[in-house]
Amino acid sequence: MRDTAHRFGVSKSTVHKDVTERLPRINPQLAQEVKQVLERNKAERHIRGGEATRRKFLERSV
Repeated sequence: MRDTAHRFGVSKSTVHKDVTERLPRINPQLAQEVKQVLERNKAERHIRGGEATRRKFLERSV
């Protein structure tokens, strides 16, 4: 989301709204694929956050 927002010069909220509300009207099949990616990222978000915290503390202890 961040990369896309930056590339198009819009906010992350705009990108999210576009892919969740507008894209289904334009291309339902692509919208379904995007939805699956977003759901997977949401489900894995806590793991990425935990890994980032782990790396942060490992770097400090060295």
